[in-house]
Amino acid sequence: MRDKKCALDALSSRRDFLKAGAAVTGALAVSGVFPGAIPALAGSGEKAKVYFTKEANAEGLLKLYERIHQRLTGKIAVKLHTGEPDGPSILPRDMVKALMAKIPDSAIVECNVLYSGPRKTTEGHRKVIIRNGWTFCPVDILDEDGDVGLPIPGGKQLTEVAVEHILNYDSMLVLTHFKGHVMGGFGGSLKNISIGCASGKAGKEQIHRQGAELWSGGPRFMERMVEGGRAITHRFGTRIAYINVLRNMSVDCDCVGTQAAKPVAPDIGMLASSDILAVDQASVDMVYALPESQKRDLVERIESRSGLRQLEYMKTMSMGCNRYELISL
Repeated sequence: MRDKKCALDALSSRRDFLKAGAAVTGALAVSGVFPGAIPALAGSGEKAKVYFTKEANAEGLLKLYERIHQRLTGKIAVKLHTGEPDGPSILPRDMVKALMAKIPDSAIVECNVLYSGPRKTTEGHRKVIIRNGWTFCPVDILDEDGDVGLPIPGGKQLTEVAVEHILNYDSMLVLTHFKGHVMGGFGGSLKNISIGCASGKAGKEQIHRQGAELWSGGPRFMERMVEGGRAITHRFGTRIAYINVLRNMSVDCDCVGTQAAKPVAPDIGMLASSDILAVDQASVDMVYALPESQKRDLVERIESRSGLRQLEYMKTMSMGCNRYELISL
């Protein structure tokens, strides 16, 4: 019953967002927020703050960081996807370079992958990192020296997930290129810290496989992915914040590299929050608010993979709030 209620809450939130959008699209077109989507309306009950800028560039990124960095202290891990060789849609290096210059005692963090390719080994992964231009700051491959089990409070599918160097950091900034995903439906902040922080040899296997059964997608896989992310949010507590970049949104993940489908959806901008559910919910809402011709491919990818289960199960796992106040910068 609780899962059903979460699903209905998420659906209601999305319907409210779109209904309100129809009422005030003209006004927002004048203000230049973004086409076809609107801030969540004020109402009763607690809402998370989600900051939005249509500027998907270094200046916009720094504006967002200023709004959410206050609880990030000590040694800071910046989790982002550094991409397959010559990946066409990964985050612009100049944008990230400007951000990293503002974050003292920080490093980009990544993990090796489970699938075959150069990023499966640390040696090959480092070559790709250099090739893709991530040479302006330290890049820590979290599972370079093995892994340890990180507990998952309340996990039903998993009780722990294997990670490693993440224990060396005090805080985390999750910088995510929001896009589609062949298994997850979409890849937002949740996918970035779940699959992205799990070790290549053990953690990713834990999330993708149970015994001899390989989870190729669907609601149960979404739940395992959420539980993997829960380990990371529990580890950092309030010392974690999220930025989703909604540009170059292919139906494919950056892990597909040069073979990824070309984006059909327009660039929307960037979102930031200290609430992982709110920032992913707002990102999905913005995609759903696009005109039909622009959103069709992404929505089909999300729904055909049961991707919305990510949002429902994050609420079940008490990982955040799906009601939010959208604050345009």
